[in-house]
Amino acid sequence: MTSKIVRVALIAAVAAASLSVAACQPKATEAEAAASEATSEMAVEASAEVSAASVEASVAASH
Repeated sequence: MTSKIVRVALIAAVAAASLSVAACQPKATEAEAAASEATSEMAVEASAEVSAASVEASVAASH
C-alpha cells in the first residue's frame, strides 16, 4: 500500500512540476499557447484524478 501512495504522490509532483515549467516559459505564439493550454488542462485533470485516487486509497487504508 505504501508504494501505491508513493507512486500517486510522484505522479502528482510531476504534474505540478509540468505546470510550473509551463508557467515559467517565455510568451509563445497563439498556436503554441493554445497547445500549451490544452496540455496544462490535461495535467490539471490528471492531477485531480490522482488526488482523488490518493484520498480513496487513504480512506480505504484507514478502514
